[in-house]
Amino acid sequence: MSIEVKVPQLPESVADATLVSWHKGPGDRVSRDENLVDLETDKVVLEVPSPADGVLKEIRIPDGTTVTSGEILAVIEAGAAAAPEPAAASAAAPSAQPSTAPVAAAPTPAEEAAARGGAADKLSPAVRRLVEEHGLDAAMIPGSGRDGRITKADVMQFLERGKTPTPTPTPAPSAPAPVAGSRGERRVPMTRLRARIADRMVEAQHAAAMLTSFNEVDLGEVMRLRKQYRDSFEKKYGVRIGYMSFFVKAAIEALRKFPVVNASIEDNDIVYHDHHDIGIAVSTERGLLVPVLRNAENQSFADIENNIVDYATRARDGQIQIGELTGGTFTITNGGVFGSLMSTPIINPPQSAILGMHKIQERPMVVDGEIRIRPMMYIALTYDHRIIDGREAVQFLVSVKESLEDPARLLIQV
Repeated sequence: MSIEVKVPQLPESVADATLVSWHKGPGDRVSRDENLVDLETDKVVLEVPSPADGVLKEIRIPDGTTVTSGEILAVIEAGAAAAPEPAAASAAAPSAQPSTAPVAAAPTPAEEAAARGGAADKLSPAVRRLVEEHGLDAAMIPGSGRDGRITKADVMQFLERGKTPTPTPTPAPSAPAPVAGSRGERRVPMTRLRARIADRMVEAQHAAAMLTSFNEVDLGEVMRLRKQYRDSFEKKYGVRIGYMSFFVKAAIEALRKFPVVNASIEDNDIVYHDHHDIGIAVSTERGLLVPVLRNAENQSFADIENNIVDYATRARDGQIQIGELTGGTFTITNGGVFGSLMSTPIINPPQSAILGMHKIQERPMVVDGEIRIRPMMYIALTYDHRIIDGREAVQFLVSVKESLEDPARLLIQV
């Protein structure tokens, strides 16, 4: 019986998707729920699983094609067996006794791991490609993701430990070595996500009257608290206490004092949001994604840290859902993880402001009339000057600074 494989129903805000790559070819055996193909939307990569056991009979849509909901991607012959491959011996020696047993194609390491079950059968597209490129046995890689999923970081750590030798690919004889000093060029099409990011950035520049204010924060007290409670916090909640939870809490207190920073513009109206859905910018191989912490004002430090780790892991593995990337009221981005000392972040429309964190750097500061070396960070607030005045922007940053330099304020909300 032939079964059609169709593009799943795309989210309401997504009109179409791009077929990125097929993981199976015509004639290959497939298993029910095994990922057949990856579809890339503006924000996430969707996996299309096989609806039944059988053989992939026909592929109707090639890589790189734009598709819409309900389009037929391929046809599967349910319950069929893969076509046998001719034995090499019969081709080399015609007089030899022909083999009557079919020779099955050797499965890839990822397929073998999937057959054994466990965490290895939940590989994301990015992780699966990495496993296959390095010829790894996914069943041997400990997974740190949700439900034991293997993340890209798990694979990289496994490679660094050298538990499995990475095969060195043999270069094709016909591929000439690059000439020193050559002026070659490569033209690579933008991914849908990169194109969408470009559109959003240009939209923000044209639609908002953006201005950036700066301040600096002494993070000595935050660092002391993290050091003092690091072990007990991780033992109790299963996650490390980072800087981001302090910044989220400090930002929420500042947003309560200056609600216009948490507002947005719709037509000629200013929409004030009584909730605080905080977007946390996450850098991935595909581009920048901003998962949203819903009602962050009701989340504890542990909730925030756990949710950030979960979102970041799934965003980098292509497992994040579109609904988790939309509807934020305010965004925090941390360029300091890449070494940025200062920057002017761009607003994430339709939001009206974004807080930028940067590198912590020891600098000489005057404290109580004495010069001391303190761990300092520049912070930046880019805001839409159409509805946020400079006074409110500056006072917002001062509030964030005061909360971080005296974290007890976060407990009593002053």
